[in-house]
Amino acid sequence: MFARSTTIQAHPSFIDAGIKHIRDTVMPALAELEGCAGLSLLVDHDSGRCIATSSWMDEESLRRSEGPVLQLRDEAAKAFNGTTTVERWDIAILHRDHHSSHGACVRAVWLKLEPGRMDHAIDVYKMVSMPAMEDLEGFCSASLLVDHAAGRAVSSVTFDSHEAMDNNRELAQEIRAAAVREMGGEILEVCEFELAIAHLHVPEMA
Repeated sequence: MFARSTTIQAHPSFIDAGIKHIRDTVMPALAELEGCAGLSLLVDHDSGRCIATSSWMDEESLRRSEGPVLQLRDEAAKAFNGTTTVERWDIAILHRDHHSSHGACVRAVWLKLEPGRMDHAIDVYKMVSMPAMEDLEGFCSASLLVDHAAGRAVSSVTFDSHEAMDNNRELAQEIRAAAVREMGGEILEVCEFELAIAHLHVPEMA
């Protein structure tokens, strides 16, 4: 499966209106597109950074959607009073312990990896990182999206609450550091978000 993530640098005072626009306008429009498997939205009210990620059953569906999604993206940028950047990914891993509920939060980690060692990095995430992360307080789910050509990846781990995410931050950092050493990669950025919309219908891929 594949994903397209749109990062919106929003004006913080427009975020609530933007969330409503995504829920009321973008999601129904995406549901009409062949091959779409849902959408999630992460928001950071303090910085204004929001990330909308749509999932697609195959690469052809992702490509066919580019035209219709362009207009949706422009309209969303206006709703958030912000600017957008777009990235496309392969969904390498998705594992759920249970579905998230209201109040869930996400810790996202962007990684730089050697393109030739991407399969090794995916194996490390699957066999080393995920079993350790499942023991973290409040763990809901984890995913790894990869861009093989660019040698980039992003891990997203969802937790039941902000309190749980706060409590496991130190242990998560240790797990992350050990995995990245084994991968031979580099951590580019770590950010934490509210999970404002959780409608990604991606099957278990672990």
